[in-house]
Amino acid sequence: MKLKFFCVLFVLPLFATTLVAEDQWVTYEGKEGPGKGQHIVLISGDDEYRSEEALPQLGKILAVHHGFKCTVLFPVDPKSGEIVPSYQNNIPGLEALKDADLMIVALRFRDLPDEQMKHIDDYLKTGKPVIGMRTATHEFNIKGNKTFAHYGNGYNGEKKEWKDGFGRLVLGEKWISHHGGHKRQSTGGIVAEEAKDHPITRGIKDRDVWGDTDVYGVRLPLPGDSQPIILGAVLEGMKPSDKPVEGKKNDPMMPVAWTKTYTVPNGQNGKVFTTTMGSASDLVSEGTRRMLVNGVYWSLGMADDIPEDGTKVDLVGEYEPTFYGFGSFKKGMKPSDYGM
Repeated sequence: MKLKFFCVLFVLPLFATTLVAEDQWVTYEGKEGPGKGQHIVLISGDDEYRSEEALPQLGKILAVHHGFKCTVLFPVDPKSGEIVPSYQNNIPGLEALKDADLMIVALRFRDLPDEQMKHIDDYLKTGKPVIGMRTATHEFNIKGNKTFAHYGNGYNGEKKEWKDGFGRLVLGEKWISHHGGHKRQSTGGIVAEEAKDHPITRGIKDRDVWGDTDVYGVRLPLPGDSQPIILGAVLEGMKPSDKPVEGKKNDPMMPVAWTKTYTVPNGQNGKVFTTTMGSASDLVSEGTRRMLVNGVYWSLGMADDIPEDGTKVDLVGEYEPTFYGFGSFKKGMKPSDYGM
């Protein structure tokens, strides 16, 4: 299943792509817009939901339409230099987090070496904002007694503050379940009652947010000061027009997007926006893209710059998202292939 979309832009002369370090990552240099001077690092690396396609498109939207400098990182096989989502142990370029203003993560069960994990740990201690997408709730599976084993999904060791790992402590939840039917029941976004005036929902009404991924289960209530923003109606099928399923499945509806604050031990307080949506194919939906871009503005303390009808989220260039699935990634791709 492939979905093909085109967007004609007249702003591309203002936009440049920088390929560095033997093309192990890509940076989109935004020129004009409210985000000028701010740096966003987007970290892809999941086996199933094609974050290696979603995050370059999101980065291009943020750079072209909003002026942010966006660096996109990938899971790279060091032998071939190719993007291999199932390669769990290498994401080059994480040192870019040293001067990042925002970290966006879409990882799944990574087991990164200590020298790479330290960049993430150092970033979190600064209290700078974090956005987690889809499988970021279970983005680490650090094996053995490694330095950062406490980041792992479901961690239950001596570091009690880290119970259930990065997902629960930072984002608000770890991996729980497929609440909707995987690959047969899609997600219709419903604006949470208490979030109707929230900056992230500007320009978004019920069912604008949609994804062909299913609703994830979470434990209710979400921890601490978490605030649901979008609830996920489990739909009968895989089209935006499908009806919500009847019965207890949608009573209550699971939050599929929420805000919260986080503090890691020996760190400062920071803001978080988490969504369990965000596959490459979910970004086909204009409402889903707007939720993410509005979330970027909110995370960076730029809520006043979000227009009443929401942020501009037109697709940049040709976008052909691969339908999600294990092993469905495009073979032979290198980070430079996602340049402009």
